[in-house]
Amino acid sequence: MARKTATRKKIIRPRGKVGLAPGSLVYTGDKTPLVPRVTMLDYDEHRVVEKELVRVDDCIPFKDAQTVTWINVDSVTQPGLLENFGRVMGFHALMLEDILNIDQRPKFEDYGNYIYIVVKMLDYDAKKSEIEIEQLSLIVGPNYVISFQERAGDFFDPLRERIRKSLGRIRKMGTDYLAYAILDIIVDHYFVVLERLGEKIEQLEEIVIANPTEATVRGVYAIKREMIFVRKSVWPLREVVTSLQRSESALMRESNAAYFRDLHDHIMQVTDGVDTFRDLLNGMLDSYYSTITTRTSNVMKVLTLFSAIFMPLTFITGIFGMNFRNFPELDWHYGFQGSIILMLTVILVMFFIFKWKKWL
Repeated sequence: MARKTATRKKIIRPRGKVGLAPGSLVYTGDKTPLVPRVTMLDYDEHRVVEKELVRVDDCIPFKDAQTVTWINVDSVTQPGLLENFGRVMGFHALMLEDILNIDQRPKFEDYGNYIYIVVKMLDYDAKKSEIEIEQLSLIVGPNYVISFQERAGDFFDPLRERIRKSLGRIRKMGTDYLAYAILDIIVDHYFVVLERLGEKIEQLEEIVIANPTEATVRGVYAIKREMIFVRKSVWPLREVVTSLQRSESALMRESNAAYFRDLHDHIMQVTDGVDTFRDLLNGMLDSYYSTITTRTSNVMKVLTLFSAIFMPLTFITGIFGMNFRNFPELDWHYGFQGSIILMLTVILVMFFIFKWKKWL
């Protein structure tokens, strides 16, 4: 699934936005040339029509249709494409600007006859062993839902398959339920990402306990950076779903409120998981530094014991090394042997004292 921007991206990227008038359409993502693709899925309880739209004007027949129309735009990087959508569908210029600004915070805005939602899609790249992030913009109207993705991919293929096969209740529900289903898939992927991060944390935890190194600390900090991106994506989504629950818009029907409450519960589980992992990572860092401190203390303890043992020996050799003319022991036949025995005695006495004090 080659589709998303890795978590190494910068948090703030103005990229040509400075000084422009509000509503100016400038794409703030990577300037990789991508060909946009617009697909349409039109359905009701009895039929499904699926095709690729060549022009934005092809959306006009579905604007006021009695069916539910899901229009998905992949690789939304071209301002001209958004201008056409604004012209055909009557969208606000500031909302179109937000779609191209991929550093948007997840949010909910009610424009009266349509609702605008921004969320972050997270996925885990097993090959690179890192989280990938992509912005998704949703526009929910009376009979249409338009989704804008940064990259092409198969994120929502399971949902499309449910619509094609009329699995569950989705073909009988309206656009608000379709928006819920899209958000639900995004939140389900949050759980997958947390599971992968949990596996990495477990591996690092074993290393921290057994034999921590500087590479282990770098691994912990790398996961902490990933957790920042997860938290930045998940926490504002709680406010978005809460706003959808409490919205007085006619687009959000009371009959579907239970699904959004369930979605809110799932998001709370994700946020609890994020907080738990952050506490674990902080605990791992504390354990690492505690282990390093203990190792240093043990080394200092050994060095201190050696110093304590050799200090009296140094004192003895210092006395016998003095070159005074009248030194009684200089003429003693067993002076050298006696000094060695004295030093060994001092070592043994100090050794037993250390054992008695339980310093060894």
